Amino acid sequence: MDHPDSTGPALLMLLDLAHQAALHAYAPYSSFRVGAALRLTNGETVTGANVENASYGLTICAERSALVRAVSQFGPEIRIEAVAISNRNQASCPPCGACLQMLAEFIQRDAPVIFLSGDGERVLPFRELFPLAFALGAEQ
Repeated sequence: MDHPDSTGPALLMLLDLAHQAALHAYAPYSSFRVGAALRLTNGETVTGANVENASYGLTICAERSALVRAVSQFGPEIRIEAVAISNRNQASCPPCGACLQMLAEFIQRDAPVIFLSGDGERVLPFRELFPLAFALGAEQ
C-alpha cells in the first residue's frame, strides 16, 4: 500500500534532490551513481551520494551517506519522515539491506520511501520494505 504522500509534490521534489545528489557520487569502478535525500521531521532535507572505494567493502551507499550527514549535522535525535533514492543510470535502485538496517534506527515506520524500480517510480512505506528490522530490546 502506498503512503498518502506517495504522489505529492513534496515527495517528487525529494526524488529530484536525490537525482541531483547523484551528480556528486564517486563511482569510478561501477559507474553506478546513486543519490539519496532524507526529509527530517524538523523540516530539514539532507542529501548524500554513494562513495566507492578500491576495496569494495569500504564503499558507502547514498542512503547511509545521507544518514551519516544528517546525524552529524543535526544530532542523534533526528527522525526521518521520507526517503528518496535515485541514480544517474535510470536503473532499479531500492535500498540495500545494510541501508535499510541503518535507516531503521532513525525512520518513522510509515515513512514513504520512493525509488526507481523496473517499471518507474515506486513508493512503499518503510515498514513494507523492511518489516523485520533488527532491534535491541523493545525499541521497534
